Amino acid sequence: MKHIAFALTITLTIPWTAAAQHEQHGAAGEKLGTVHFETSCNVATRGDFDRAVALLHSFEYRPAMETFTKVLATDSSCAIAYWGIALCHWGNPFAGLKAGPALERGREAADQGLATGRPTPREKAFIAAVGELYNSAATVPHRDRTLAYASAMEALQRDHPQDMEAKIFYALAVNQTAPPTDKTYAAQLKAAGILEPLWKAHPDHPGLPHYIIHAYDHPPLAAKALDAARRYAKIAPSAPHALHMPSHTFTRVGSWKESADTNIASEATALKQNVVAEALHAMDYQAYAYLQMAQDQAARGVLGRMSGVAAKLDLTAMGGAAPPVAGVYARNAIAARYALERGAWAEAAALTVQPSPFPYADAITHFARALGAARSGAAAAAGPDIERLAALRDTLAAAKDAYWTEQLDIQRQVATAWQTFAGGKREDGLRLMRAAAAAEDATDKSAISPGPIAPARELLGEMLLEAGQAKDALVAFEATMQKEPNRFRGAYGAARAAEAAGDRAKASRYYQQVLTIAKDADTQRAELQHARTYAGQSRR
Repeated sequence: MKHIAFALTITLTIPWTAAAQHEQHGAAGEKLGTVHFETSCNVATRGDFDRAVALLHSFEYRPAMETFTKVLATDSSCAIAYWGIALCHWGNPFAGLKAGPALERGREAADQGLATGRPTPREKAFIAAVGELYNSAATVPHRDRTLAYASAMEALQRDHPQDMEAKIFYALAVNQTAPPTDKTYAAQLKAAGILEPLWKAHPDHPGLPHYIIHAYDHPPLAAKALDAARRYAKIAPSAPHALHMPSHTFTRVGSWKESADTNIASEATALKQNVVAEALHAMDYQAYAYLQMAQDQAARGVLGRMSGVAAKLDLTAMGGAAPPVAGVYARNAIAARYALERGAWAEAAALTVQPSPFPYADAITHFARALGAARSGAAAAAGPDIERLAALRDTLAAAKDAYWTEQLDIQRQVATAWQTFAGGKREDGLRLMRAAAAAEDATDKSAISPGPIAPARELLGEMLLEAGQAKDALVAFEATMQKEPNRFRGAYGAARAAEAAGDRAKASRYYQQVLTIAKDADTQRAELQHARTYAGQSRR
């Protein structure tokens, strides 16, 4: 018998725990938003099922999995619960290629769902659709499977036009298929076009602002997500990822204090819930924001506590929105950013390599070491790290991970360009650096990171400045700031270039931007002193 859908609003105030959730719908104080998902399962499962879907919409996969499992303990014939379990195994759809045992477990869950109980045609369509993500995973490429899933979800929502959840999951599926090289953002805009009208009608649904942020998580679109970014954390504050996700938008628009603040809350909530990778992910975004504001002491505080948090990371555990690789990535990125954003090249060259099972996370350290060596007068010393970047790139190519293969090759190109430039072949270095910048411009950053470890076009601007080509350097810095607004090094580089080129108006404007970005600096960087001196002279 088909049960009537009902609304579950989880509005309780202390964090859930894994033990408590097996005994009640949600611990006292939990707030995850309002979700409605119709099922034909036993009426006793209603509260838990809607809670599980609310968790799913905030990418909180571990508690969602536990809650779907609890549903099955209450009603073993609840086939649609296996749909939720299969999506939990898939994890964050924006976290890159899926591999390992999770693929097999996801396929088994989808198969079990189709073989269990008497699901309605709608439920069967949900289960069959998620099965497309796992169908022949050993031979069918990841992208082909995501396209098949999106096609199945398109048919499902077309056949059930009143089903809001079908529309929401379809929009997420469409966004998941967007290639990073498509600068028309066709898939993202299509997804947003589905989600935004629904959000107006259902302002407390957690998935709607979450997926709107993802749809607009690109430089030309990011400002469109500001309302969602400022409301999502209030809708589902018990979900660590809901507290972190707004910073994707804040980073894109250069609103650094908002980014740091929301990630402080995300880190604290994630640690309370023992979601270590999510805590590290929030710490990476937090450190990035601090460094842009020249709050180097605050960034050093993140770096100081990072090792203790990273030591708790379990690489075999089911991840939340941030899978285990995101934790390793953040660990390496925080250390690299702390050196590179401050121009501490010798520190970058001396970073310690901590090998992991994740090539693109390991590449961060080798990239920072190579760049640091080349820029601190030890060009030859960059060679081994550049070679390692090439080897890691080849490992990813063999795994058919096209996105990260390209990203590591861009890092290799950048490091090689600086090694060449520092070795005295300046024109060759500039040529290589221009090619690297063009390659990076044609793609986009992964959601795993607040930004490139060091933006290639910004680095081109710095190289041009060193080569005495101030006007070209200014063009490069201004282009960087279109994509990465309010970056400290970008604004300061533009100011220096304008000053060197004799453009006093632009120099004054950009030095003032530097002072505004760093108005709450906790460190007296030499760049800030120069900006203040120039601004003072300009007022005379």
